[in-house]
Amino acid sequence: MDAASACSSCSFDDVEGGAERVCAGCGHRAFIADSEEFWEDADPGEAGCPCGGEEFETAVAFSLAGDGSVRWVTVGLRCRKDGAVGVYADWKIDYSPTDHLLTKV
Repeated sequence: MDAASACSSCSFDDVEGGAERVCAGCGHRAFIADSEEFWEDADPGEAGCPCGGEEFETAVAFSLAGDGSVRWVTVGLRCRKDGAVGVYADWKIDYSPTDHLLTKV
């Protein structure tokens, strides 16, 4: 597994909608999609697997409207310890334009 595609710390707020991750390879912190805009109001929790694993591979999915604009962001994680997968956060995007979100994963 490539450490550059894994996070050593993932924080989520499924009420406000948002996610932040820390790269397991380099320690770089990054917000997913538009999370940084709402993070000040967020009450994030740390991701954790029932097996005790705290390092995950991250996947981001975008649901697009007919015009190609982003309508939903979904963040899934795969535990690097036992391989369990799950959706940790998703949130609706209700503004436009949204093209910039596709590059913020």
